[in-house]
Amino acid sequence: MTLIITIIIEKTLHEPMYIFLCNLCVNGLYGTAGLYPKLLSDFLSDSHVISYTGCLIQAYVIYTSVLCEFTIFTMMAYDRYVAIRKPLQYHSIMTARTIRKFLFISWILPFCESVIVILLTIRLPLCGSDINKLYCDNWLVVKLSCVDTTINNLYGYTALMYHLMQAIFIVLSYIQIIRECLKSSKERSTFLQTCLPHLISLISFTITILFDVLYSRYGSRNIPQALLNFMAVEFLVIHPLLNPLMYGLKLSQIRRRVMRVFSRNVNILK
Repeated sequence: MTLIITIIIEKTLHEPMYIFLCNLCVNGLYGTAGLYPKLLSDFLSDSHVISYTGCLIQAYVIYTSVLCEFTIFTMMAYDRYVAIRKPLQYHSIMTARTIRKFLFISWILPFCESVIVILLTIRLPLCGSDINKLYCDNWLVVKLSCVDTTINNLYGYTALMYHLMQAIFIVLSYIQIIRECLKSSKERSTFLQTCLPHLISLISFTITILFDVLYSRYGSRNIPQALLNFMAVEFLVIHPLLNPLMYGLKLSQIRRRVMRVFSRNVNILK
């Protein structure tokens, strides 16, 4: 939250990279909102039950958060690609209008994609009610159905291919960025300061999501439950906490602004 407020109130941080970072943090808060209320309720109750409507809402929130996060990562990769590969054209390419379009796409596409997923799930009659997970997962709900789920499978694989293309775009962008950074020490310094946090965050997020998706579809019962629980909530609990810390500590401009905001608050209290 501190990082979001700092980026909003500090006009010097109203640049594409920081705007994308702010949206990444907002999305992290949105995703945790789909997990924490029910998780806290389960801690306070002996009965871990959720209504069908509540389950679908939770699945929708978490699903949109994951897709939105990956889309924002793609936008950030493109931003860093332009900044390092085409520095003289950066401001003419990454205009305010372009940023608004990117942000609109990064939010509206995941929300629309998730609506279709939930609508395809709602039409299925269920023959079971037990979900072996800390939160509602759309595919686990689909697996409870007692009718054919071919349409759900086809749509799922289509969406997977689309996001696989995003991953390929990110990888190709970073290959070009690393090639450019090897040419000079100044570019290497820029890469370590602005690209490395993004790359670490992306790798951590992608590995966790891949594990979660593959287990939901093809999981084995031999995997320890503790590991399943950890991997299930890592991208919803640890990842949103890791992003502000990583970017805040690594990006000197954000670090200085955060310290300035804190110093202002201390002076006010005095």
